Amino acid sequence: MSTPDLLSARFPHMRAGYESYYLRTARPEGGLGVWIRYTVHRRPGHAPTGSLWFTLFDADALAPSATKVTLEDPRTGDGAWIRIGAADFGPGTCRGAAAAPGGADVSWELSFSGAPLLATLPKAWMYRAPLPRTKPVSVYPVARVSGTVVVDGRRIDLDAWPGMVGHNWGTEHAERWIWLHGMAFDGAGEDTWLDVVLGRLRIAGRTTPWTASGTVSVDGERLALGGPGRIRSTRIDEHPDHLVFGLTGRGVRVTGAAQAPRERFVGWIYADPDGSTHHTVNCSIADLELTVARDGQPPRTLTAPGLAAYELGMRERDHGMTIQPFADG
Repeated sequence: MSTPDLLSARFPHMRAGYESYYLRTARPEGGLGVWIRYTVHRRPGHAPTGSLWFTLFDADALAPSATKVTLEDPRTGDGAWIRIGAADFGPGTCRGAAAAPGGADVSWELSFSGAPLLATLPKAWMYRAPLPRTKPVSVYPVARVSGTVVVDGRRIDLDAWPGMVGHNWGTEHAERWIWLHGMAFDGAGEDTWLDVVLGRLRIAGRTTPWTASGTVSVDGERLALGGPGRIRSTRIDEHPDHLVFGLTGRGVRVTGAAQAPRERFVGWIYADPDGSTHHTVNCSIADLELTVARDGQPPRTLTAPGLAAYELGMRERDHGMTIQPFADG
């Protein structure tokens, strides 16, 4: 059976669902980062809408600077994966601008290059199957990002900042999910990184245990983590501002923690095609520490202060985190 195309947009043929292309990058010394998303949302019987999401994370600020605009007629073509208004995102480039009441006035002109495409799900057939309902892909699990962003008049020049580029789509969000990404670990090269998604699904009135899918790369050795067969060995203690985790793969176990002060998180409303919503919090300048234990080798501890991404999608509303004043869907 052929390998699915993991880069092309699904939304032109989607009857209902969502799709995102996204980029994150952080200053090499940490503490300052950018997260940009281009998304399409389509409810049954409605035309698709496209949204531009932008967040600047700054450890020296009181809170992230964020904005979101939603426009009609998202499209693809002319070499881009996705176009929303005058903004475009495609191989090697991410360009756009956004301003909305209650949000920052921002623009970005970025270029990127990086490591080869990585299928996050463990099996190719899972990208064609009904489950999981979200299909994640790391277009570049590690990248170098250069260019300029301007936030409320503040110009930030990026010169080969570490980052990543991702793509996902689906018919609905998981009942609960986590995204964890680590890069630029102290004392390690660009070929050492972590990229993992975890989800709990709502099936027949019950919520499944956590299932992980992803990869840890240590000095270029890529080790798959998670999968349906490793649910019992997956350990997750998640909170809006911190995470403690244990993940396993063939011949490897990864344990660690991610955290950041609450004021460094941005909070969003994420909508599903059925009209339900999640609250989602993300910090893309989080602290990450992990230990990689491989069979027959001494454990390796890796730290990335102010350089990691931790995201939690949840149903609860009593989390105490600030949610941006932008609707979704």
